[in-house]
Amino acid sequence: MPAAASPSPQQKSSSASPPAAPGSGLSATQRALRKLGLVRDIDFALYLPMRYEDETQIVKLADAHDGDVAQIEAVVRSCEVVYRPRRQLIATVDDGSDTCQLRFFNFYPSLHKQLAPGSRVRIRGELKGGFLGRQMLHPTIKAAGTDLPEALTPVYSTISGLAQPALRREVRAGLARSILDETIPLDAWQPQWSLRQSLHFLHYPTPDVAMATLEDRSHPAWQRVKAEELLAQQLSQQQARHERASQRAPALRPNVSPGSLSEQLLAVLPFALTGAQRRAVEEIGRDLGRELPMHRLLQGDVGSGKTVVAALAAALTIDAGHQCALMAPTEILAAQHFGKLVQWLDPLLAERGLRVAWLTGSQKKSEREVMTAAVESGEAALVIGTHAVISEKVRFARLALAIIDEQHRFGVAQRLALRGKAGGLNPEGKGALEPHLLMMSATPIPRTLAMSYYADLDVSTLDELPPGRTPVVTKLVADHRRDEVIDRIQAQLSQGRQVYWVCPLIEESEAVDLRNATATRDELADALGDAVGVGLLHSRMPTAEKQDVMAQFSAGRLDVLVSTTVIEVGVDVPNASLMVIEHAERFGLSQLHQLRGRVGRGAAASACVLLYAPGESGRVGEAARARLRAMAETADGFEIARRDLEIRGPGEFLGARQSGAPLLRFADLATDTRLLDWARELAPRMLQAHPELAQRHIDRWLGTRSEYLRA
Repeated sequence: MPAAASPSPQQKSSSASPPAAPGSGLSATQRALRKLGLVRDIDFALYLPMRYEDETQIVKLADAHDGDVAQIEAVVRSCEVVYRPRRQLIATVDDGSDTCQLRFFNFYPSLHKQLAPGSRVRIRGELKGGFLGRQMLHPTIKAAGTDLPEALTPVYSTISGLAQPALRREVRAGLARSILDETIPLDAWQPQWSLRQSLHFLHYPTPDVAMATLEDRSHPAWQRVKAEELLAQQLSQQQARHERASQRAPALRPNVSPGSLSEQLLAVLPFALTGAQRRAVEEIGRDLGRELPMHRLLQGDVGSGKTVVAALAAALTIDAGHQCALMAPTEILAAQHFGKLVQWLDPLLAERGLRVAWLTGSQKKSEREVMTAAVESGEAALVIGTHAVISEKVRFARLALAIIDEQHRFGVAQRLALRGKAGGLNPEGKGALEPHLLMMSATPIPRTLAMSYYADLDVSTLDELPPGRTPVVTKLVADHRRDEVIDRIQAQLSQGRQVYWVCPLIEESEAVDLRNATATRDELADALGDAVGVGLLHSRMPTAEKQDVMAQFSAGRLDVLVSTTVIEVGVDVPNASLMVIEHAERFGLSQLHQLRGRVGRGAAASACVLLYAPGESGRVGEAARARLRAMAETADGFEIARRDLEIRGPGEFLGARQSGAPLLRFADLATDTRLLDWARELAPRMLQAHPELAQRHIDRWLGTRSEYLRA
């Protein structure tokens, strides 16, 4: 199908106007709208309601039931401010069929005037029964006699300072001005509803539509919107892949001779690689040998051996005469990598006059200057650290491979900064080279998520654990059985084993009633006796102190380590055989799985105790129950990831607020796989046959957010 005509300049400006500069005389409403991402007319059109209220009909109190959200018109019989037990406004209204009491605990003086006795008002709220009769708490109040709306009233997600009526007016105006021409080729799909029809309907659905089809997003209008959103994402991912194809990276020809660094490393490793590790190293090696920048995700379950794959990738890079950088989100994780890689590689590098460098924000200035000089001269063939690696003062001689561990914890700007550290020019003198990029994640990505958010990545999966690992038994234990957990700890200590105890807080909080790490350390020390060494580790401790505590625990000089989630990733103490997680109901599923992975790393049978505190009802919340049940039922990280995606949705699963990945606002990857498959199949064809339509579609749906997909 030929591409549709491009919109006129006037049309373009109405749907894609650039954001105004900060401080350019914006009103409070405009600033609030921008915080919600509402800048262009199309942003308003695509800002769909989170729910609806039915204000299209008036009911009689006598016909409504307790628990119903009802809209009535009634006369105010009385209205007064009382102070029992605290200040509140109480009004009694009568609609001719029954009476009802209205109660407001926070109110403006104008409300008292609006509810003056004798006034006739329109009231909407949830009816509840009570000792003093039927009542509504904080209902909405309007003047009676106005026309009833013909459509359901949209309720939008908003922020403080932007009331629903004002937001509704802005959305209605933006929707009216938006250019909603079709950007999907007709030969690709002929939907039941056009985009214009779909958006108008979803903003203002008629009351005869079953609310269930709106809530579960199964209505044809929702299907159209979700398909458009998924197509925009796939188009942007494919476009990012095509753009990378025009970039160049150093082609690192593999050196597999007996004297090569990679072969020497394989010889000194105290274990044999698994089949999955060998396969991942081969895939990475092929990528490094091309001039096209590698953009690969190495994913594997906890303990699957990603670090050794990263070490071999670094060795291949160094063999080719280039540098490698490995960046981790925390100093503890970076230090764990440094400890392992120095042990494996430093003796081999020393023979070549090279070294492993360590860069972190807590370093002394003199040590940091020595390290940065080694990086700039090329003496530091492998650089390991935290965000300090991407500091402006760090200049690489010839960086060819950037490895980012726990990549979802880094922001887009940080990943781009590391990619911009490549040194040297390409052989033809055509400009700076891009480094190859290897991202690692211990959170396996479910298939649907990989197809969507990582469509522009090649993925290597470590789907088998090294031999000798023992399964970790997971037990759910209620908080009132803490004494049994203490007995279990003593049994493990009597066998010469070590124990982790993880708490969600560092110190006591008045706001949240959770056991804290410092108090728990003291309690355990008292319960276990002076002969047992109980250490404390948390993120507020100075770096040197944290490293000292971890070194003591690793060396066996501490028997029990009470910690916050700072040990979530990277900590490897094979002698630790028991993990206790306090208030497990407060942790995310992926986080629980990561913490559980700190045990079971040796030959001894290991266990994870999830200590949970039921609420006042004697039960934990539904989502928390689902997380705890999943942990008890499976140790498979891929199954854990699938369930985590179902519970949290893609945005939270990916930590998208940190990673910068644009959220899918409407599509559900767990249920919309048919639409995702359609979008994946159409995107490359559309980019080739209808590039102008494809770009307009991307601009409409993603705007500047499409930049995130280039990181």
